[in-house]
Amino acid sequence: MRVENQPAYILHARAWRETSMLLEVFSRDHGRIGLLARGVRGARARVTRAMLEPFQMLSADWAGMGELPNLRAAEPMGPSRRLVDDTLLSGLYVNELLVRLTARADPHPALFARYAALLEELAGTESLAWTLRRFERDLLVALGYGLQLEHEADSGEPVRAEVEYIYVPEHGPVSAQTRQQGAAVRGSALLALHADSMPVAGDLAALRRMLRAAIGAHVGEQGLRAWRVLGSAMRDPK
Repeated sequence: MRVENQPAYILHARAWRETSMLLEVFSRDHGRIGLLARGVRGARARVTRAMLEPFQMLSADWAGMGELPNLRAAEPMGPSRRLVDDTLLSGLYVNELLVRLTARADPHPALFARYAALLEELAGTESLAWTLRRFERDLLVALGYGLQLEHEADSGEPVRAEVEYIYVPEHGPVSAQTRQQGAAVRGSALLALHADSMPVAGDLAALRRMLRAAIGAHVGEQGLRAWRVLGSAMRDPK
């Protein structure tokens, strides 16, 4: 198979042998794929290591069969985007989310567009925490794991802002009076996330715990490496 001029982002890269790299790439029309970038760390490389930085949309060509086709060409599409400090950590977290939650060769063009929009948002947001919560919500929806935010899971009654709930992954919010274990969250937080309206600080922290539990149900007991980094390194806990 040969693919040309495909919009794509590098999610993760690691060295392979002396001059090559193994890439995890998120592409618009082919989803997440693995690519082998041969010779990119060599002096005569046609595609250089510097071209394969994260957060830069590329026009990529690749060819080959199996799980690791060869990267043949890559050129930047648009200006380079540089994330630093907390914004960089947030971007790396989102990249890990995509690597861990998406399946290989499963196209998600709408999610690709949402990821591109997120990178624009990260550069200018006043609240990284809220920006990340919104993306986590949209990612789960895109993958078929959408959250129940409007109705109580057991009774079907509308969520009420003043009520305390326990959010049960893959089930939804239930009254805190009937269940004690799980992520506690007020109805006002659930409704704010549904309405895309930034919640108050306490509700935002509760949404972080709730979404971590919801994501954790799909990534396994070890969770994400970025959670440990974000928990200790970022000034605005994510």
